[in-house]
Amino acid sequence: MTKLTLISHTLCPYVQRAAIVLDEKQVAFERVYIDLANKPDWFKAASPLGKVPLLKTGSDRYLFESAPIVEFLEETEGDPLHPSDPVLRAQHRAYVEFASQTLNGIGALYSARDEASFRNATQALRTKFEHLEDRLSDDGPFFEGSSFSLVDAAFGPVFRYFDVFEAFADLQVFTGLEKVSDWRSELARRPSVKNAVTEDYPDLLRDFLARRGTWISKLLAESDQDAASTAA
Repeated sequence: MTKLTLISHTLCPYVQRAAIVLDEKQVAFERVYIDLANKPDWFKAASPLGKVPLLKTGSDRYLFESAPIVEFLEETEGDPLHPSDPVLRAQHRAYVEFASQTLNGIGALYSARDEASFRNATQALRTKFEHLEDRLSDDGPFFEGSSFSLVDAAFGPVFRYFDVFEAFADLQVFTGLEKVSDWRSELARRPSVKNAVTEDYPDLLRDFLARRGTWISKLLAESDQDAASTAA
């Protein structure tokens, strides 16, 4: 099979999702990063929605959008990451979408212009994680128990945001949610999840947040000022 190429952006969680699946299935692939603010012409032609990820599967064959990319990999590469039971498999597909909705909630959090909107977005995320606390397997360590699944691949990038957020903001999103917290820690240790981003990802995300001009930008600036004062 032709070597695959994953067209990426350094911060995109949906690119991370595809990279995690490729790694879990032990598929050799090349990764190409592009600047979404200065999209090359070939990218505009290959991506009708103008977004990443793109997966190049041949000399001029591209797949766009993370869901069909991941399903393509599930059908063509390695051992399955979806469960074999059709009902459970459909439920897992729904929870992959739940992960996407959680990412939308994270977008609402870092786009909130004032404290009230920020707190509302925080509570909305907390509600999603409370639901997951009830749904998660008691056996662990992954979403459905001992086997890593596409739901785990979808939530690895979700939890990664909070590694950066919690360094300067007291969100308390996971307080008291023991199963979710254990799941988060397990995914953070997973090599495929760790390798889905570049080493400078935390700094890149902080820079992105600092430029937003939103409430989270204010919290980040205050934290940096406090750190500078302590160091002085």
